[in-house]
Amino acid sequence: MINYKNITVLLLLLFTTTFTFGQRKPDKEKIRTLKVAYLTEQLEFTTSEAEAFWPIYNTYQDKMDAFRNKERNQIYGKTKDMESLSDQEANALLEDLIALEDEKNKVNKQFLKDIRKVISAKKTFLLLKSENGFKRHLLKQYHQKRNGGQR
Repeated sequence: MINYKNITVLLLLLFTTTFTFGQRKPDKEKIRTLKVAYLTEQLEFTTSEAEAFWPIYNTYQDKMDAFRNKERNQIYGKTKDMESLSDQEANALLEDLIALEDEKNKVNKQFLKDIRKVISAKKTFLLLKSENGFKRHLLKQYHQKRNGGQR
């Protein structure tokens, strides 16, 4: 059942985001907005759940984005020229990657602990499932767009 308060909150968020970022939003912001809409629909939050959930989730997403950027720029960015990379440099990068993975795991654990305080365990699993569903949905749209709408 669709909760009209959730729809109102979502529309307000969408309009605020649109006005904040202008007409030409970067793809990252478009994807984030689509993800908010998708998760809101899938999880059917009450108003109080949504108010408690989104700040925690957005903070978590920001941290994960920072990890991905660090991984891409500071670790894999240095492995582009494998021929000139020494074993010692590769070892140091591997240690950095292991430390980064440990940090990500800590953030993931803390997120799950924090989020289960504001939504049920069942909705937490639905969130995890819905995040994967959103990724599949995006990939499907990408492939359809790339193939000229054919499929």
